[in-house]
Amino acid sequence: MTFSTLGLSPKVLAAVEASGYTTPTPIQAEAIPHVLSRRDVLGIAQTGTGKTASFTLPMITLLEQGRARARMPRTLILEPTRELAAQVEENFNKYGQNHKLNVALLIGGVSFGDQEKKLDRGVDVLIATPGRLLDHCERGKLLMTGVEILVIDEADRMLDMGFIPDIERIAKLIPFTRQTLFFSATMPSEIQRLADTFLSNPVRIEVAKPATTAKTVTQRFVHTGRESFDKRETLRELIRGAVDLKNAIIFCNRKRDVAILARSLEKHGFSVGALHGDMDQRARMATLDAFKNNRLTLLVASDVAARGLDIPDVSHVFNYDIPTHADDYVHRIGRTGRAGRSGAAFTLVAPSDQKYLAAIEKLTGDGVEWIGEPATADDSAPAARRGRGSKGDETSRGGERKPRAPRSGRKPEKVADEAAESAPVAAEPVEAEVRQPKAEPAPRRQQDAPRRDRDRPARQDRRDRNEPDDKVIGLGDHVPQFLLRPVRIPSSSSS
Repeated sequence: MTFSTLGLSPKVLAAVEASGYTTPTPIQAEAIPHVLSRRDVLGIAQTGTGKTASFTLPMITLLEQGRARARMPRTLILEPTRELAAQVEENFNKYGQNHKLNVALLIGGVSFGDQEKKLDRGVDVLIATPGRLLDHCERGKLLMTGVEILVIDEADRMLDMGFIPDIERIAKLIPFTRQTLFFSATMPSEIQRLADTFLSNPVRIEVAKPATTAKTVTQRFVHTGRESFDKRETLRELIRGAVDLKNAIIFCNRKRDVAILARSLEKHGFSVGALHGDMDQRARMATLDAFKNNRLTLLVASDVAARGLDIPDVSHVFNYDIPTHADDYVHRIGRTGRAGRSGAAFTLVAPSDQKYLAAIEKLTGDGVEWIGEPATADDSAPAARRGRGSKGDETSRGGERKPRAPRSGRKPEKVADEAAESAPVAAEPVEAEVRQPKAEPAPRRQQDAPRRDRDRPARQDRRDRNEPDDKVIGLGDHVPQFLLRPVRIPSSSSS
């Protein structure tokens, strides 16, 4: 089967041929004819199988007829992240090179003024993230009544993780007669019920079992310790020992760990960049561009890079943290082994990650192949039980604490200062204390009395002995001078 048999226009076929593609992927072969016939489509396929072209190519063909009006886009594509939105824009520019289509990108981190100028000229294809799209609608700069096709890419992520209210609001702004396309690599049952509310008599295209991993990816699980420095050392050994490593994406669960791990790898001489959601848009795009053009070998990223990013020649993926959601594992390792290429994925598993590992096995149905010994119950014991003391000290078998060797990257003088601070202080000689007899407890009646009544006899005894009273009354001896000035009291007039 070739693209010429799918019903695409000659201009689109010429652009596809110029891009070097001749044979459609299974999801493209089944989805494109249904999109051209104006049917709602729910497409499920493994990541890296060309889902973006499944809706891009037929949309360009359908948009050849008609013309856009100011502030009224003809089609709308919703993406969960800015990077995915920018990537879809690149696909439209590549496959629409023979067309005069106006494509606008509405994402955060870009000035509203530049985006409004594009909307005023009229937009055929509007690619947006939900938040920025609603911002323009609330400003009155965008009318959605002319949308003919709605595309929700990465549908499970768009409908999950808090996007549901935004999608519902946007759907109410679009005509009911629209054509709706859903594409995703995973589609859990609860998300399926939500998708049914947006689709009308859809064609379900499932070219692979949901949440299956590509067979071109070799998966390995690596046992590691529970401490952060253990995981970083294990990761460095894997990177140095990887076969045919051209470049790699390293995934962390938390954004703060992305920055820490990137700095650590950089100190050890690796060419590395960081990518997470707290970075500004310019820095994110610059880092991605450097990685795509092989100016960076390693990219440490959060799950913002796990969904749909098309970097075709990634040789390795490392999961520094095992994902807490099994679906994310499928998307992460799908960054490698794309378009028929072979890839390798390594996942570091600490003793406390066993439940996440079991969820991944249950979802994918793949067996776990280990490097090294699997985690055991003894490995999950606290550090003190394994012979490791607290606060960076190690305990020997004899019970004496030995200072831990300095970690790489720490200055020797800083280590020496820390060792000096943590060294035990010699006890100073003190005089022997004379043990006083234990005082008899006061009578209960006196104990229960108010404090001022209990202190009254003691104060009276001090007065009798002409001893100063240590209790300050009023202002004490520090009386301001203005209080000592005489005050003239006017005499009352007699009647």
